[in-house]
Amino acid sequence: MIQLKIERLSYQVDQQVILTDINLTVEKGSYLTITGPSGGGKSTLLRLIADLLTPTSGTILLNDQPLTQFSPNQYRQKVSYCFQQATLFGETIGDNLRFPYEIRNLPVDMATIEKALAAVGLANMPLTKKITTLSGGEKQRIALIRNVLFPPEVLLLDEITTGLDAANKAIVLAFVQHLNEDCGLTIIAITHDTEELQRKGRQVQIVAGELVNQDELSR
Repeated sequence: MIQLKIERLSYQVDQQVILTDINLTVEKGSYLTITGPSGGGKSTLLRLIADLLTPTSGTILLNDQPLTQFSPNQYRQKVSYCFQQATLFGETIGDNLRFPYEIRNLPVDMATIEKALAAVGLANMPLTKKITTLSGGEKQRIALIRNVLFPPEVLLLDEITTGLDAANKAIVLAFVQHLNEDCGLTIIAITHDTEELQRKGRQVQIVAGELVNQDELSR
C-alpha cells in the first residue's frame, strides 16, 4: 500500500531552485534512506514532507489525501520530523515527555514514558533532570521518544546520528529499527553514515535538487 506519494514537487527561493520535479512513492511500513551530497536538497525535501515548507509546485499525498486537506495538528500527529540537532524545550526531561499528553488533553502515562526511556537506554534518567545537563546523545534520544510516545504513521529523520558516539548511535539506530520492524512505522531517513547505508531497505539519492534512484546509479 502506498502511504506517501510525491508528484512533480519543486521548490525554489527567489531565483534559486532547490528541488526540481521530484516524484516519489513510499510504501506503508517501509524504510527509505535518502543520500546525496550536502546542499543537494535532502533536508528541504523532508521539510516539505513535514509541512514545514510550502512547495513552489507539485503535490504531496498522504494516504491518497493532499497534505492541504489536513489541519496542521492533524498532519503533525501523522507525520513527525526529527531534526539533526535535537530540539528540546522547557527546563526538564519531564517537560518534554509530558508535552505530547498535554497537547492532547490526556493524562500522562508514566508507564509508557518509562518503557520508552528504557528502550533507548535511559531507564534510570529522572524526569526532573535539567535538559542543560544532558549530553548530545541523551538529548537526541529524548527528542526521538517524545516524537513517538503517540506513534505517527511516518517518521522523518534528518541525520539524527550525526555527532553521536558509537554507543549512542547504536542505541538510536536499534530503536529506529524497532519502530520500523516491530511497530510498523514508515521511516524516511537522511544519512551520510556508511554503517546506516548498509541496512536493508530502499535507497534513493538527491543530487543538485533532482531525485536519482539507486538502480539508475548502478547502471
